[in-house]
Amino acid sequence: MGRAPIIAHADMDAFYVEAELLDKPELRGRKVIVAGEGRSVVLSASYQARQDGVRSAMPLRRAVQLSPESVVIPPQMHRYRSLSAQIMEYFDTLTDRKEQVSVDEAFLDLTGAVRRLGTPEQMGQMIRADIRQRFGLPVTVGIADRKFIAKIASTRAKPDGLLLVPPDQRLSFLHSLPVTALWGVGGRTAEALHQMGLRTVEDLAVTPRETLQRRFGATGEQLHDLAWGHDPRQVEPERTEKSIGAEETFAEDISSTDQLSVELLRLSHKVASRLRAAGLRAGTVSLKLRWRDFTALSRSHALQHPTQSAAELHSTARSLLLGLGQRPQPVRLIGVRAEKLTDDDGAVQLSLTETGQDAHAGERLAAERALDAVAGRFPTVKAGPASLLRSQDRRSS
Repeated sequence: MGRAPIIAHADMDAFYVEAELLDKPELRGRKVIVAGEGRSVVLSASYQARQDGVRSAMPLRRAVQLSPESVVIPPQMHRYRSLSAQIMEYFDTLTDRKEQVSVDEAFLDLTGAVRRLGTPEQMGQMIRADIRQRFGLPVTVGIADRKFIAKIASTRAKPDGLLLVPPDQRLSFLHSLPVTALWGVGGRTAEALHQMGLRTVEDLAVTPRETLQRRFGATGEQLHDLAWGHDPRQVEPERTEKSIGAEETFAEDISSTDQLSVELLRLSHKVASRLRAAGLRAGTVSLKLRWRDFTALSRSHALQHPTQSAAELHSTARSLLLGLGQRPQPVRLIGVRAEKLTDDDGAVQLSLTETGQDAHAGERLAAERALDAVAGRFPTVKAGPASLLRSQDRRSS
């Protein structure tokens, strides 16, 4: 038998907040929230603010109600991306098997680094010390021989901690946890498991696989496998982007279909530009809406041919919007997402519809690529569809 895998999950603690505290040390130890202006949502919160119930993705208005003493700081996304890139470059010096999950977390396969870097515990301590020394930031590290257990370990070790789960302690660690600790167990699944009397991972493990399969389908089988520590997923050094999206939360709720359509056009151009920059095409377009009462829905449509054209993204998203019929409430947030992404082969695929209106798809895509070039060379110049420019002018006037 070969050596057991050594997989670390490194998760930067309250990353946006900690990045801001580098320049604002006087706020250290206080309640801090990073969020945009107006009706935005919480991007990050200090652990002091979290004690008041503040959570990421919570509406800022609600967060301030829960934690009125919190200091709200506007985000500096360029700063966070720069720091993230430097941290990921550091991880690359440890192993060539790094899977970046988000701007502030990554899996590292350290199996081949034992002779060079020491034991798993020594490697974990080294990572934490190096991140603190080089960047002035805390990081929590979970280490195990399975990806999902390393992720659970880092979650349990927060903040600014290290938790190692040796292979011979894998099951005892897992079986002591609540079922909500497992990947794939959200609110509804947890409620259903609790109704079955299953509250710990051990309860899940001793439940017949067939029982779980009948109740939850394939998800039940997967949960049973995880409860016994079975997970074939490896660290993927080149993570393929699964989707690209953009969304907007409005300062005032919107009921007008025309206004929503213009916003969809703006978001479609943003998504299409990112698709072209990444050399990807969308096979599916998804529309997201959040109503005044914060409930949300999403609708998606598979395209006949993958695209990176804003016009096609917008046409599909608008059709999904119109397909909803009469909307029950004004819209608070709207979003467009490109999914089922494929590599761009450089060819322009014409999309044929019943009305034949897509006969000029190639010309439209060429025009959009020309806009990309203009934006790259002259970032201060306004360029885009006339309807968007008129809308922007009305906003600024």
